[in-house]
Order: sequence, then structure tokens, then C-alpha cells
Amino acid sequence: MNGHRPVRKLEAGINVPMVTFFNPETEDVDVAAVAKHAVRLAKAGLKAVTCQGSNGEAVHLTREERKLVTSTTRKALDDAGFSDMPIVVGCGAQSVRETVLFCKDAYECGGDYALVLPPSYYKASYKQESFVEFFEDVATESPIPILIYNYPGAVAGVDLSSDTIIKLAKHPKIVGCKLTCGNTGKLNRIAHAVNAATATNPGSGWLCLGGSADFTLQTMIAGGSGIITGLGNVVPKACVKVFDLYAQGKVEEAQKIQAIVARGDWGVIAGGITGTKSALQTYYGYGGYPRRPLPKPSKEDVAKFEAALKEVVELENSL
Repeated sequence: MNGHRPVRKLEAGINVPMVTFFNPETEDVDVAAVAKHAVRLAKAGLKAVTCQGSNGEAVHLTREERKLVTSTTRKALDDAGFSDMPIVVGCGAQSVRETVLFCKDAYECGGDYALVLPPSYYKASYKQESFVEFFEDVATESPIPILIYNYPGAVAGVDLSSDTIIKLAKHPKIVGCKLTCGNTGKLNRIAHAVNAATATNPGSGWLCLGGSADFTLQTMIAGGSGIITGLGNVVPKACVKVFDLYAQGKVEEAQKIQAIVARGDWGVIAGGITGTKSALQTYYGYGGYPRRPLPKPSKEDVAKFEAALKEVVELENSL
């Protein structure tokens, strides 16, 4: 795109929105931990990683810090032999202008795709047509392709309909969606309307992705392309295993693993970024804390997150 480098191909599978690591005293970005984590995830068999997703605390980062995280991730992956792995970068902002600016930054720092939330601050003034115009304008002006990020919980309840997303899928630079709304009916409608890529069929190449590991199997059965999952920060191999077993036709085995993953995912969902980082710290020795005002975990919280993730971490370590 834009006459510089080609973007890396994004395929059906598991993608993890990386948490961003900070020095526990200064809250500065911990570049070494970001790099180490990116490589650990890549080795687990992911199809992509995401920077500046909700798990990455994008809303807590300055523009320069966003660029630093993306460029650090790209260099770490390249140096570790994963130069073909695409990076998706969260680029959502309230205006077309700033969203496009973030997309340009993402591209310059080695990102391949932009994950974009709908605007929400002036929600009362928007109609579904407003969101169509927003995404089409961003996609047209962005140097990298766009994934639509439908996450009502993060955008004052804005919930894009399947009709809106199907309409947007016709734009040549809108190449997928992430549905953190958890609406598998919507996912099913979109996946079939766009002939989405799946574990066993490249289809049109358009990616219809679920937003949580607790419905990986449901996503795939409905014709979806995979998952962008925060749980994968802690147990990436377990998340990949559900996808792979289903792709191999081993549905009963996939169901058993999915149940364990779903129980673990509930622990992460309930604990948020604080819980995810606490579990990383407990089980892998790095993680730290989110930026303020997100809370640090109490001793009781740490024990609770450890217990909630114990079963799925044991699974992870057995793979």
C-alpha cells in the first residue's frame, strides 16, 4: 500500500491483543517486556498479534508511546524469525482525521492492519449511516487496511448492525471485523454474507473474528475466521489448540479444551487488564500493573486471579 512495502497477509486463526507493560515505579513503557512477550506469543502458533487493542491500554498511551510499542513489537518479531507475522494496530479515535493519523503512524512503525472502533463521544448525533461514512473515509485515507472493531462496552453502547458491517465489507480496504459484542448470530450473518475465511477454506479472504476465547468454537461453527483474544496473553497455546482441533475435525476434543478455555476466560474477563497482568506475573514472572487509574490488585485479588487461571495454565503448560 502507498507505494512502500506490502502488508503481510492476515489469515484465519488466533490473534492476541498484547497487554502493554510498564515499569511498576515510573509507569514508563517497559520495552524489554513488550519485546519478550511478543516473541513468546509468536512461538505459540498465533496468526497475528495486535498492539493498542483494549488490552493494550491504548487509551492510556501517548501518540509517541503507541509508536514505540508497535515498532518494538515489529523489531522483536523480525529479530526472532517471525518477519512474516502481521501486526494489527488499534487506531480508533473520535475523528476521521486523528484515526487516519494513527493509521499512518501504525504503518510507519511496521503495522499491517488497523483495528478501528466507531466514534462514540457524540453518539446522540450519529446514525448507522454516520458510521458507514466514518469507516469508509478512514479506509480510503489509511495506508493500511482496516478491521472494524465492534465493542459496545467500550464506546457508550454503539453497536454496529450486521447490515452496516456487511455494507462496509464491500470497501476494498475494509478486510475484516472483530465482534467483541459476543453476538454469534450477527457473526453468522456477516460471515456468510462475505464468504469469510475459515480454518479450512480461504473463502473471500475477509475475516469475521470473534472477540473472546470463550466462544472460539461457536465462532468457527458459525463460519467465522477465528478470535482476537485477551486470554491469549496468558495461555496462547491453549487458545490456538481449540482452533486447531476444530480445523482437524476433532470436534469433541475441541469441546473439552474449549470448556477449560472458557472457564479461564471468565477469570480474565472478570479481572480485566489488572487480572490478566496479575496472572502473567504469578505464572510467568512478568506482567506488572496497568497504568493508573486502573487498580493494582490486592493480595486477595492476586490469589483470586491465580485460582481462576490455574486450570487453563496447567493445560497451557501441557501443550
